[in-house]
Amino acid sequence: MNALTDQLPVVVIGAGPVGLAAAAHLVERGLDPLVLEAGPAAGSAVREWSHVRLFSTWGEVIDPAAEKLLAPTGWVRPDAAAYPTGGDWAEQYLQPLADVLGDTVRYGARVTGVARAGRDRIVDAGRDEQPFTVHIETADGREERITARAVIDASGTWSTPSPMGADGLAALGEKAAADRISYRLPDLNDPAARARYAGKRTAVIGSGASAFTALALLADLAEEEKGTHAVWILRRGIGANTYGGGEADQLPARGALGLRAKAAVEAGHASAITGFRTQAVSHDGDRLVLESDDGHRTDPIDEVIVLTGLRPDLSFLAELRLGLDERLQAPTDLAPLIDPNVHSCGTVYPHGVNELSHPEQGIYLVGMKSYGRAPTFLAMTGYEQVRSITAAIAGDQEAAERVELILPETGVCGGAGLFDEAENTEQSGGGCCAAPTTLQIGIGAPAATSGGC
Repeated sequence: MNALTDQLPVVVIGAGPVGLAAAAHLVERGLDPLVLEAGPAAGSAVREWSHVRLFSTWGEVIDPAAEKLLAPTGWVRPDAAAYPTGGDWAEQYLQPLADVLGDTVRYGARVTGVARAGRDRIVDAGRDEQPFTVHIETADGREERITARAVIDASGTWSTPSPMGADGLAALGEKAAADRISYRLPDLNDPAARARYAGKRTAVIGSGASAFTALALLADLAEEEKGTHAVWILRRGIGANTYGGGEADQLPARGALGLRAKAAVEAGHASAITGFRTQAVSHDGDRLVLESDDGHRTDPIDEVIVLTGLRPDLSFLAELRLGLDERLQAPTDLAPLIDPNVHSCGTVYPHGVNELSHPEQGIYLVGMKSYGRAPTFLAMTGYEQVRSITAAIAGDQEAAERVELILPETGVCGGAGLFDEAENTEQSGGGCCAAPTTLQIGIGAPAATSGGC
């Protein structure tokens, strides 16, 4: 880079928790951020799960640099020990922070491409000396090109949920049945959502915190609405690892979520099918039937909630030279630290610019997006990431390499991979190769607690 390029802003993609934290750290460092948010408000993705309660407290989801910006405005810090919902997080923290940042946050600006000025992916000559060009499409359909000294991609993974197919692709018939399939947690306080699932037989596909929450919500609905029934579809069996950290979890709300799921298995409002790897969905009259890769079929169901994880959208970064792990789609040096076969949220070593750098200098994937397909992300981790990265952009390498974070331990954030192996499922039947087994589940669910933070 040169002196002229150093006068350009640092573009931050996404006005979510980590993107706004990045902007706050840039301001603290005397650098100019430009935050590009596709939605109409701060935390647009978070607002889409506004009804879901985080399993981190307010004290764990507020960035220190952001709090310094907010303090002079008369902003009142929420009770550090309380658990916000997504809506609370957006309204009481993210939007006020974006308001303080003012014109450095642009709404309705969707990034469609990032490249080196005058250099496609192939060209070597003078590449590192060129600024970045960021192509955007505005809410009214106009196209613009912005020049930047560096790019911090905090766009997250919310827009690209994983499909129900066990091979990572959409199951046969999945797209044709789209009107009966949701990839989000329902808000059963919404009359339309409640009517969709009340008195219906709903399959829940997934084994993480979101699936636990969906089961609890549907079980609670079953207490009130006759005929409501949930079917939990699991690719692996039910064993000691299924429910996470429980009482040993240092994030108590997250541990409680796993315990509620365990209580659900032991009570009675639903059935579970284990060892079921979905490969097709078909119609049986006006209902659906799921089929596994070994030919087993479910009884007819009315609705499907697919909660099989999220994945990064890398399409608009195609002209950049990224170094990504071939399995997780996370930065190469970060991937071993977050591998869900080995790590939970709390055993991920705090990391920064060294682990997040790419062959293309000056581009950083942060937050949920940096974790690729791994489900082990915490907001605190993202805040530490952007603290380190902004220090590096400012030329303070000592601060960039310093670790300033201690994470709580947990067992809840299990993923796929080795967890699918029969010896790790600790159950008879199920697993990766056995015929599906059926058992009963049930719970009168307390208030939902979920979220990736």
